[in-house]
Amino acid sequence: MPPDWLLAPDYAISRLLIGRGLAAIYLIAFVVAIRQFRPLLGEGGLLPVPRFVAAVPFLSAPSIFQWHYSDRALGMVGWIGAAIAATMLLGIPQAISLPLTMLGWIALWALYLSIVNVGQTFYAFGWESLLLETGFLAIFLGDDAIAPSALVILLYRWLAFRVEFGAGLIKMRGDQCWRDLTCLDYHHETQPMPNPLSWYFHRLPKRLHRLEVLGNHAAQLVVPFGLFLPQPIAAIAGTYMILTQLYLVVSGNYAWLNWITIVVAVAALPDALLRPLLPFVHAANSAPPPVFTAGAIGLTLLVAALSYQPVRNLLGRRQLMNYSFNSLHIVNTYGAFGSVTRHRDEVIVEGTQDADPTEASEWREYEFKGKPGDPMRRPPQFAPYHLRLDWLMWFLPLSPAYGEEWFLRFLEGLLRNDAALLRLLRTNPFPDRPPRSVRARLYRYRYTTWSERRTTGAWWARELRGDYLPAVALNASFEG
Repeated sequence: MPPDWLLAPDYAISRLLIGRGLAAIYLIAFVVAIRQFRPLLGEGGLLPVPRFVAAVPFLSAPSIFQWHYSDRALGMVGWIGAAIAATMLLGIPQAISLPLTMLGWIALWALYLSIVNVGQTFYAFGWESLLLETGFLAIFLGDDAIAPSALVILLYRWLAFRVEFGAGLIKMRGDQCWRDLTCLDYHHETQPMPNPLSWYFHRLPKRLHRLEVLGNHAAQLVVPFGLFLPQPIAAIAGTYMILTQLYLVVSGNYAWLNWITIVVAVAALPDALLRPLLPFVHAANSAPPPVFTAGAIGLTLLVAALSYQPVRNLLGRRQLMNYSFNSLHIVNTYGAFGSVTRHRDEVIVEGTQDADPTEASEWREYEFKGKPGDPMRRPPQFAPYHLRLDWLMWFLPLSPAYGEEWFLRFLEGLLRNDAALLRLLRTNPFPDRPPRSVRARLYRYRYTTWSERRTTGAWWARELRGDYLPAVALNASFEG
C-alpha cells in the first residue's frame, strides 16, 4: 500500500480527460500519417524514408522503419496506431485492466515515435515532441480502477510549465515587438495558417492587441508558477492557461499544439472543479499495485534527470526553441514565435501547357487546402488536423533553405500529375494531362480592409513581387 502522498484520488476526472484527450490527438496524428506520409516521405515521396534511414543510424533516430520501410508497412503502422487510439478514446483498455492500458500507451508512443523519427522536415514541429512526451507520461496514468499517481499529475504540470514558460521566454528574448506589445498588430495576418476568424482578430483595435499581448505574457511568464502552488491557486492557473489556449484555437490553425497543451494543463484541475461537468465519472480509490508505484517513482526520477538540459536551456541566453535533447523525445524544450514577421509573402505555384512559355502563355494556379491562395477564398479551419505541406510552404519565403531538399521534387510531381501528391492539394488545374511547365511566383499578401471586404468580397489583397522560381519543365535535368 503506497503512502497517501503518492496518490491523487481527487484527480480521477482529470486523469480521464487527459487520457481521452491524448487518445483523440493520437488518432488525428495517425490519420494524418495515413493520408499524407506516402506522398511526402514514402518510397516515391519528396523526402524518401529509405534514403534517410540508409544515412542515419538507429540510435540517432530510433524507429521500426530502420529495419524495413515500405509504404505498405507505413500504412499498417498508421492503421494499427489509429485503431489503438480509438480504443483508448472509447476507454476500452482502461475498463479492462491496468496492464492492457499501459500496453496501449506504450504501443501508441512507440509507433508514433517510429513515424516522427523518420519524418525529417515534414515532422520537425514542436507539437510532435510534445505529443510524444505527453504520451510517454501516459504510460503511468493508470486505468479507471486505481487512484491516479500524484507523481504523474505533477509531471504533467511540469510539462505544462515548460511549454508555457519556454514560449514566454523565447518571446521576451526574441522580437522587440513582444516587449513593446505590438506583435499582434501583425501576427494574426502573418501567422502560418490563418483560420476563418483570423481576419476579424487582425481588425481589432490596436488597444485590444496590446491587451492580447499582455494576456499572453501573463499566461506564459507568470501563471505557470501557480501550477505548483496549493489548490485553488493551481486550478486557477490551469484554467487561465486553458482559456488562453482556447483563444488561440479560435484565432488560428496551429494543428494540435493548443489542444495538447490544454490536455496537459488539465492536470491542474481537481475533481471538485470538474465534477459538475462530468458527474457520471466515479471516484477511483483503489491503491495501485506496488510495481506500478515503483514505475511511477522511476519515471519521476528519469524526468528529473533529463530535465537538466531543458532547464539549462531555459536559463541560458541562447535559448533553443522546440528542441529534443534525446532521440526518444521524452523531456524536451518548447517555444513558439520568438520572432513575428511583419509582412506575409506567399509562394504561388502555377502551370501551363506551353513547353516554352512566353508572356502570352496561359498560367493556371494550384490551390492548396489551407494556405492562402485565391484572394476571394475565406481562410478555412483545419486544426487540429495538420496540413504538413501547407505549413512547409509558409516557410519558403522566409528562406529557400526550408525547401531546398524537397521543393524541386514537388514541382516534378506536378509535372507528372502524381496522383498521391495532388491529393494533398485542393485543386488540380490540369486534370486531363499534366502541365508542360511550372513556375513559382512570390506575392505579398495583406488582409483587405473593412471597406474592401464590403466592396469586393475578397479576404486578401495581393501584389506580385517577382519570381520565386522561374519556369521549369520535365527534362533530362529533372530526371537526374
